[in-house]
Amino acid sequence: MKKRSVGMLGLGIMGSAMAANLMKAGFRVVGYDPVAACRRRHRKAGGIVAPDIETVARSASILITSLPSAAALNSISNRIPDKTAKIIIETSTLPIPAKEKARQRLAKAGVTLLDCPLSGTGAQAKTGDLVVFGSGISAKYKKTVPVLQGFSRSQYYLGKFGNGSKMKFAANLLVAIHNVSSAEAVILARRSGLDPALAVRVLGDGAGASRMLQVRGPLMVRRSYLPATVTNLTWQKDMKIIGDFVRQLRSPAPLFTATKAVYNAAMAQGHARHDTAAVCAVLERKGRKP
Repeated sequence: MKKRSVGMLGLGIMGSAMAANLMKAGFRVVGYDPVAACRRRHRKAGGIVAPDIETVARSASILITSLPSAAALNSISNRIPDKTAKIIIETSTLPIPAKEKARQRLAKAGVTLLDCPLSGTGAQAKTGDLVVFGSGISAKYKKTVPVLQGFSRSQYYLGKFGNGSKMKFAANLLVAIHNVSSAEAVILARRSGLDPALAVRVLGDGAGASRMLQVRGPLMVRRSYLPATVTNLTWQKDMKIIGDFVRQLRSPAPLFTATKAVYNAAMAQGHARHDTAAVCAVLERKGRKP
């Protein structure tokens, strides 16, 4: 039986993990990334490497984009040949106006763009522990569900284009807060004489549990922030997008605002390419050391 093809544009931390899971699910994944190391990793994992964006677009009726910036999405939307790929699943965390601009450009080329950001870290992406926040044309979204199921554990359809991003911004607001609060809890446990590893396990079973405690707590316990599942550098982009959205709606977010100083300190203290769990290292510098 011939494998169904899926195109992947962007083979970084998230894109490569999604591609690997799609291949495990029986899909043929044709991918492209401007970074040579990412292309080599995709080929080594069993994927097919295309020489350019246009070739990926011609290889499959459904494409997935996992991109670092609005500029990257704009470039791709201008390079998709008319009436090649039929549907693009856009999974990146980007400003809604940037996605809307790409949607309009692609519609003129006969291609439907869906706004489908993901909830989950790079480590979660490797195990398929992702949640899809889907939005856009309902009939087109339904056609992508088998593909979405190939790399995620849950899929939610949220209505009109842009609603997926709105939900992602709310989700990442919580991530920003829970990541810092998890670091505070790990440090408190350590300084009080508790075994921090045991504390993460016990707290994770109690009323104060969060996915960030479960996912990043072990990194904080080990004080080991490489390899990164999401770097502080990438997270700065997400923090700005959420902050801008919050201000636009004049929505109260005092806890989110308070975390910005911690993430900014992580950047200033040399943790730009470390996992965002490195906020624990920032906070450990405050007061006495354990």
